[in-house]
Amino acid sequence: MTNAAGAVRITGNGLILREWQEADLPAMVDLFDNPEVARWTPLASPFDLVAAARYLDSGQADESLLHLAITTDGLRPLGEVLLSFEDQSIGVAISPAVRGQGLALRALNLITAYAHETADLPRVIAEIEPGNTASQSVARRAGYRLTDGEPRKRTSRGREISFHLWEHLA
Repeated sequence: MTNAAGAVRITGNGLILREWQEADLPAMVDLFDNPEVARWTPLASPFDLVAAARYLDSGQADESLLHLAITTDGLRPLGEVLLSFEDQSIGVAISPAVRGQGLALRALNLITAYAHETADLPRVIAEIEPGNTASQSVARRAGYRLTDGEPRKRTSRGREISFHLWEHLA
């Protein structure tokens, strides 16, 4: 699942998950600079080219995180999947322009399989806000189950958010 240069590339379910590149900065802006992403993620808002460059640099510098562009052709980013090796969590964001095509579910299934089979993580979690019914539905269809654990609290853009934990076991 890595290429000769050591870059991660995961294929399956009609998708190619690949590492972000500098040429993707305008696509990152298109993907992340919208109210839905601002509502459900801690990303900068507004999300411009400067924020995209900062995000790309931070993702490449942090070896405990895997940030991959979701593509169908290996080129044009349609979304992103994240895998944190440190807290064993994953996340998915899909461009509003291509929602409703099953990309989130297919990408979540791919990154979950990678987490279990390649990264050897016996358990992965998705942190989902209680009101984010679309993400809850995708997690449920990918085999994630809502845990009985205490919600994780985080502060993002000055507001405290409680995330319910959804887990997937290998």
